[in-house]
Amino acid sequence: MRKTLFLLFAALCGAMAASAQDLIVKRDSTKVEANVLEISTDVVRYKKYSYPGGPTYVVPVKELAYIRYANGETERYAVSVPATPLTPATPRQEAAPGAKQYEIGDLYDANGVRGIVCQLSEDGTHGLAISLDEIYLPWSVFRKPDLRTVGTTDRSDGRVNMRIVEEYIAANGLSWDDFPAFKWCREKGEGWYLPAIDELLNIGHNYNGGSRASNNRKAHKFFNDRLKAAGGERMDRLVYYFSSTETDDRNAYTSHMNIEPPYVVEIQKYNKFLVRAVYAF
Repeated sequence: MRKTLFLLFAALCGAMAASAQDLIVKRDSTKVEANVLEISTDVVRYKKYSYPGGPTYVVPVKELAYIRYANGETERYAVSVPATPLTPATPRQEAAPGAKQYEIGDLYDANGVRGIVCQLSEDGTHGLAISLDEIYLPWSVFRKPDLRTVGTTDRSDGRVNMRIVEEYIAANGLSWDDFPAFKWCREKGEGWYLPAIDELLNIGHNYNGGSRASNNRKAHKFFNDRLKAAGGERMDRLVYYFSSTETDDRNAYTSHMNIEPPYVVEIQKYNKFLVRAVYAF
């Protein structure tokens, strides 16, 4: 009798599990009742709910609006945004006498700051150094119905956005813990900040040897090798990095290091994505 009850209970659990379904909604409003099997950075694999023993279907992530899972949770996908053209180079200037000149990929090690040079002025004496390490963090912790617009709209200078966050925290009785990505960059020391979206775009441009027209494996291998040689972590070419530039109360701009567009997408601030800090020298 006990064995029979156990078998009935197991069968009931199996039936309940089988009845659970996910809902895939595409950007064209097409809806698919499904059992999601696997989600990668590029595609989602699923079986139709009405035919669990049938073929496995594959849909590109870029076609998805959101997935509502059987447990009620919803995962929304990023909206792609056209990238801002890179600023044209100005005529090369002569460096000031005695000033140290750098190349992309050099180790910047001065005044207690260590990072890899990822952006340069035309004379090679000033630019940005990127942190040796990276981390997965949310941009901010606020979720619906407590979403909020901070005002970090500067696209070219993340230092401006950092000051805006600092002022917003003070004005609203918040703390840096409410903005984990910014807090992590700030705690690296004076001068470190979360880059703005155009700074991230230029970093990706330089990471690939100055152009994304072709896959320059030698360039990004060189950059990653310099990071490793300095005791750091290689940059990820497939995962998006948060910028400090927000789009609205829900989303912030992100970019990646790969050569495939879109280079800029909007991603929900409360999701965890990669963060690297930069330092202007």
